[in-house]
Amino acid sequence: MNAQDVAVFFYGLFMDRSLLASRGINPSTAALAYVDGYGLRIGERATLVPDESNRAHGILMTMRAEDVRALYADESVADYVPESVWVVLPDGTLKRAVCYTLPQSELGGTNPQYAKSLLILAVKLGLPSAYLKQIRSQIS
Repeated sequence: MNAQDVAVFFYGLFMDRSLLASRGINPSTAALAYVDGYGLRIGERATLVPDESNRAHGILMTMRAEDVRALYADESVADYVPESVWVVLPDGTLKRAVCYTLPQSELGGTNPQYAKSLLILAVKLGLPSAYLKQIRSQIS
């Protein structure tokens, strides 16, 4: 990782490298990972919420800082704020990363179509079955 690169933990549709590529973003690395102490909440938009009894799965990517700024400058995700998290890789290695979440004031509503799209992607990526069950529970 060079000085202009950032480690980012994605848990929503930005886990899809083809979606990022369609926006001209090509992460230099990507690996399955999880963060403890957070749960996935799918409202009108997806976010992680603090929950000490939970674990959120996703993808840890390394990408250029300017690409991250451009990605979150889009109006549809401009409300997301960065926070620092410890990410656990499959071999147990801990890495510090940035994770973008919605403020509590922005949570609300439902979006079954988003949840369905996320479930399809999560299955494709091989996320754990217990986590897929959590996503399924937010579809109805």
